[in-house]
Amino acid sequence: MIKKFTPLFLISAFFFSFTVMSQNVTLLEQINGRYDFTFVGNTLNTGENNVQATLSYLTSSTANLNLDSEDVVQRAYLYWAGSGTGDFEIKLNDNEISAERTFSHSRFIGGTLFNFFSAFADVTNLVQVTGNGDYTFSDLDIATDLAQHFTYRTNFSGWAILIVYENPNLPLNQLNIYDGLQGVPDALQIELTDLYVLNNTNAKAGFIAWEGDSQLPTETFTVNGTIISNPFNPPNNVFNSTNSVTGSNQLYNMDLDIYEIDDYISIGDTNASIALTSFQDFIMINTVITKLNSQLPDATIVLTPPSTECDSREILIDFTVSNLNSTEFLPAATPITFYIESQPIGTTFTQGIIPIGGNENGSIILNIPESFGLNFSLIANVDDDGSGVGIVIELNENNNTFEIEIDFNVSPDFNTLPNIRNCNLGLTRGIFDFSSYEELVKTNSLHEVSFHENWDDANQNINPIFNPSNYEAITTPKEIYVRIDNGGCYAITQFLLETYNCPPTVYNAVSANNDGMNDGFFIDGLRDVFTNFELLIFNRWGKHLWTGNNNKPDWDGYVSEGVGSKQAPEGTYYYILYLNDPDYTEPLTGYLYLTR
Repeated sequence: MIKKFTPLFLISAFFFSFTVMSQNVTLLEQINGRYDFTFVGNTLNTGENNVQATLSYLTSSTANLNLDSEDVVQRAYLYWAGSGTGDFEIKLNDNEISAERTFSHSRFIGGTLFNFFSAFADVTNLVQVTGNGDYTFSDLDIATDLAQHFTYRTNFSGWAILIVYENPNLPLNQLNIYDGLQGVPDALQIELTDLYVLNNTNAKAGFIAWEGDSQLPTETFTVNGTIISNPFNPPNNVFNSTNSVTGSNQLYNMDLDIYEIDDYISIGDTNASIALTSFQDFIMINTVITKLNSQLPDATIVLTPPSTECDSREILIDFTVSNLNSTEFLPAATPITFYIESQPIGTTFTQGIIPIGGNENGSIILNIPESFGLNFSLIANVDDDGSGVGIVIELNENNNTFEIEIDFNVSPDFNTLPNIRNCNLGLTRGIFDFSSYEELVKTNSLHEVSFHENWDDANQNINPIFNPSNYEAITTPKEIYVRIDNGGCYAITQFLLETYNCPPTVYNAVSANNDGMNDGFFIDGLRDVFTNFELLIFNRWGKHLWTGNNNKPDWDGYVSEGVGSKQAPEGTYYYILYLNDPDYTEPLTGYLYLTR
């Protein structure tokens, strides 16, 4: 059964309930330093819901925060809760507050589903600005749901602010905040994890709980198997509408309780078990906070993703070791080991003492065995000498690892390019088309290719050749450099532009009339190509009339040894052209037509 109180019209009924939904109470945040905590909050019930004859509730209530002058607020977390599906837009000191996280709990009671809710908002900035004084919670609208809950006296609503404050006179403590929404009866066990008890003096635990009735002494509270209580909370009625901070016993249907737990935990404990039992009273646990004296370091490490050299398996790793969330310095020479696939590949050490809240930068060069390929995960583990076991006792032994992905860069493969030979256009000049080489050199279509006139330009990727389809080489042989880039690395290859002496083309019509057209015996591809040529002109009777070379103009019908006239008459003439080139051992011969 849920309550001792039973409505008159249901006096003979026997009610069963069971939970269908809740959120486990788990670790929200761990804070280390000279910290402590307190609560401020109030109920919106006008009396215990178990004894109310008629439904009555408040739309706002006020509580007072009164910290010492040296207390500095570091966290302020607002929780509010009630019967029903919830209202998640409220006001605190007339400031509009929206829930950042919500919780729900559902139970079947007498065959009907009843819902409960709680909500969370971080109000640290508001409390830091406001400081000590009154805090008024308002605008919670759950009236519709309260009517249903009043039938079984499960109607309630209230609010609380968990305050974490810093004071230089406090010892170094570890605060662990847990939240969720879990209900009792019949029994509830919550495991508090990530603790480290170095000194159990002044250890304490606090609770924000909802819906407990002072009129129902039917529950017990144990820590690590031992029933505990305090002057406000007797052993059989620990959730009884009390506020341990103010001493009030009129916090109807909610509890802000703080217990000394020195005698219930031991030095070296890393977890604690809290158990609640109730054979009648319905209780929901929303928040648990513990304070333990734990003067220990907490090493963490962060790696900076490295830049890798092309075709190198050596990497420089920069890292930062921090001791941020700690209560003691981290000693010098704390080891750091680097792993790939659980295999240690290098170890280094911190250089100096790292203070609370401090950090230290370092670096290490790692040579990666080829067996790990080009892509792998690199794991750094601080406080690890390579054995996988830490040598420094820390507040948190589960946050020493950092992992990054390493991708080695290798130069791209490429295809060898053949040299290109074209006709010598004079003095070894040539025009070339190597635009097809952009695709021919690639082994991967995604590679980027550019052409350059020298190796330095290719290496720096500057001054590319923009006209590979019509490139003029002033002199040959000319080497062209090709840069192949895969986005991380590049390779450079080259090919040669060469010229050779193509056969000249003879234009055998000469009209020596000074009209600017065919006035001389023109042979294309001769001058500045076959620089040692010799050209002989004969008449049709075989008489030698003229000898030309690269130093004389084209023959225009002039005969130096002519009788009477120096101009050769119209007709057919013959030529012998000696190219004096090793590729052309035989002279070229033919005839030409001279007209005037």
